[in-house]
Amino acid sequence: MTIVLIAVALYLLAAALLIVAVRRDARPASRLWLLPAVTAVALHAGAHLLAWHQAGGADLHFFAALSLVGLGMAALTAIVGASGRMAALGVVVFPLAALTLLGYQSYGHVRTETLDWRLQLHAWFALLAYATLAIAALLAVMLWLQERALRRREFHHWLRALPPLVELETLLFRTIAVGFVLLTATLLTGLVFVENLLAQHLVHKTVLSLLSWLAFGGLLLGRWRYGWRGATAVRWTLVAMALLVLAFFGSKFVLELVLRRPS
Repeated sequence: MTIVLIAVALYLLAAALLIVAVRRDARPASRLWLLPAVTAVALHAGAHLLAWHQAGGADLHFFAALSLVGLGMAALTAIVGASGRMAALGVVVFPLAALTLLGYQSYGHVRTETLDWRLQLHAWFALLAYATLAIAALLAVMLWLQERALRRREFHHWLRALPPLVELETLLFRTIAVGFVLLTATLLTGLVFVENLLAQHLVHKTVLSLLSWLAFGGLLLGRWRYGWRGATAVRWTLVAMALLVLAFFGSKFVLELVLRRPS
């Protein structure tokens, strides 16, 4: 429990340092937030590893998977933010990661059957894809807010913490491209390695994930072929992400927490 509380405190400290920088009308270039953020990410990962070691195996129940996605989002934010781009994203991501870690700690470790390396590979591809595309969804929301504020000539403090509009849009599509590759790997490994889809209640996950994959792929194609941007990019990104959330966390929530059945 101590390691979790320290990680949560460091996540909140990193977010607070970023908020102070934003309120001072400056981009968080000092990187004072980076040390607590990186330490929190390391402790977050350590909390999972310690729980898995004590229980004799990894688990991917609803709250564990949610915490791992939060961990992935925090790690990606720290990596991208360290390069001087979109550090302000941590204002949202770090408290969210802290919340998912607390949820995992509160629910506790659930021992499950040990997965072979093929299913583990599929699961890790899925978690990385969700984390990356969740970052893309947050970037899409920020892009929409930035465009809306600029159209209305509302020059808020937080606008100064964001990259220029074109740079933010470029970062959005690069993030989507990476997430799309990871989601493709998730679907391919699932197709090759997962058997008995009906028996394992995975049909709905597969269909929703495929629809999300088509939506993200269509957005990237539209960007390349027709130069889609702005509101169109935001809508496609959020719809595709909503489908992905329903595919994994929606189904896990219903099966594990409502119906009390393994997913």
